[in-house]
Amino acid sequence: MRFAGRSGRKCPFLGGSIPNEIQNLINLNVLGMEYNLLIGIMGKLSNLKSLYLRGNHLMGEIPSNIGNMTQLFYLLLNNNSLQGNIPENKLNDTIPELLMNLLSLSVGLDILYNSLTGTLLVEVGNLKELLILDVSYNKLSGEIPSALGRCLALVQLYMQQNLFHGIIPSISQLTGLQYLDLSSNKFSGQIPQYMVNLSFLLNLNLSNNNLEGEVPTQGVFSNASAVEIYNNIKLCGGIPKLHLHRCPTQELQKPGKHTTLKLVLVIVIPIFLIGLTLFLLSFYPIRKLKQKSLETYSFGRFFPKISYTDLLKATDGFSTENLIGSGHHGRVYKGMLSPDESTVAVKVLNLHQRGAAKSFVAECQVLRNIRHRNLVKVLTACSSTDYEGNEFKALVYEFMPNGTLESWLHPRDGQSQTRKLNFLQRINIAIDVAFALHYLHNECQMPIVHCDIKPSNILLDNDLTAHVSDFGLARLLNVYVPIEVSTRGDTYSFGILLLEMFTGRRPTDELFKDDLNLHNFAKMALCGRVTEIVDQFLSSEVMQGVQDCIGSSSEHTRIEFLVSVFQIGVACSYDFPIDRMNMSDVVLEFLLVKDKFLGNGVRDNTTQFTSEISEAIV
Repeated sequence: MRFAGRSGRKCPFLGGSIPNEIQNLINLNVLGMEYNLLIGIMGKLSNLKSLYLRGNHLMGEIPSNIGNMTQLFYLLLNNNSLQGNIPENKLNDTIPELLMNLLSLSVGLDILYNSLTGTLLVEVGNLKELLILDVSYNKLSGEIPSALGRCLALVQLYMQQNLFHGIIPSISQLTGLQYLDLSSNKFSGQIPQYMVNLSFLLNLNLSNNNLEGEVPTQGVFSNASAVEIYNNIKLCGGIPKLHLHRCPTQELQKPGKHTTLKLVLVIVIPIFLIGLTLFLLSFYPIRKLKQKSLETYSFGRFFPKISYTDLLKATDGFSTENLIGSGHHGRVYKGMLSPDESTVAVKVLNLHQRGAAKSFVAECQVLRNIRHRNLVKVLTACSSTDYEGNEFKALVYEFMPNGTLESWLHPRDGQSQTRKLNFLQRINIAIDVAFALHYLHNECQMPIVHCDIKPSNILLDNDLTAHVSDFGLARLLNVYVPIEVSTRGDTYSFGILLLEMFTGRRPTDELFKDDLNLHNFAKMALCGRVTEIVDQFLSSEVMQGVQDCIGSSSEHTRIEFLVSVFQIGVACSYDFPIDRMNMSDVVLEFLLVKDKFLGNGVRDNTTQFTSEISEAIV
């Protein structure tokens, strides 16, 4: 029972009070009414597993019998006006022990962006099945309890922007951690050595604390793009790309017979080295030396090294004439890379934007290990500084001359006559995207969820072959798979993408209001009305092309193809993840549609599927 939409589509808003009768639904498992205008309080729903009420106008206290929801594994109540000791709202009290004893919580507990005070209770260790814990942007203080190390399932832990102090506790047992953010607190002491052994860690943020001592060089600390430690002025060492000062040498402990000799060496050797450096500088241009210091590289030994200077030159100084796209985390420029003057696309991250650094890390982690003809090909990456000493990060991709699927589905003025996709081209693009998602979900060593499938992230090459791009939100899944980032989330996005491709309507179209959305729009049309919702380009001359291709004048035959496509789109975009198709079945269904369309008859599509999967992995 869910009434709210997902990102990227306009949905109706419910208003008024939550009816008291809802507490009589004793067998209700999932209740979702987020992002509406609801007021009132909740009742008792003892069998509830997932509760989504964020982004409403809920008021009053949460009933104490929430502790009786022993099967609850996901609780979202943030962005309301609730009062009392419950987190995730505009509250100013402590975190109740009651919440820490909801042992059934196994996906996420978010209490970010509030005014919560007090300490993190030792009972947090009871949440042993929890995958995501976010207590960021509050006023929590005290030391982090070592009991947090008992939350063995944790994959993401966010504690930034609080008042925590003391040393960072031992949480070495959390070997599955992928994201750890302890920034902007008052932690002191040294960086724990166990952090180098957290092998799944993709991003570690320890910035804006009072840490001191030597920074490790192994594990996550060997990748400057994955670690943020700035504004800890007493830290030293680490890898060169972290740009920290060297750690001081140990002071002489006891005077001995060699003390005088050591003092002489300490004084003479630096003087000699300074003199040698000045001598060499007289033979080396100063400007060259300055530029050389800025040219640092990233992305692994199997990728060509590239510098900030190279990318600056390739894009003509990142000129607006070469700007081909922009997004939340950065801009994309067309460039010509020497020495062979190959055309590339350069994505420059806007590091002032929240999440941009994590986006860069996510793309690097995902793209360095995957190869598929329907995924955008990354050529290399650059993690460096510009000429003013500012941090610079960029990714370099193979250039796609036909732009995005977005530009073909919704062409700008002047392009509408030249950018039309016929039925077969749309089928092929859908198959390309489905193959890519099947590969990410089922063929990689660790399943990958893209998390941002939409037309602007589908790129087309010269032959209109589709390539999935922008892995800034991608997630690597280990044995713990949160529902909200599972592969079925990609399936939902694919279903909406498919319906948009064949209706020509965005999910945010002004037509969709009240109880109508793109999924329901297509679902209702399956009963004999698909020709009324099909894209106008497919309803006339393009559909005539279908008739010519299949050699039949039967309108019924043409409609069958449309019905098949819309059925797949609807089956992929049901509200509940368990009801959606998996991508393997999607590919098989589309191959069957394509075979019938081309008049190939019924073939063993499972064999064809296996063959094409093998050929697609490059």
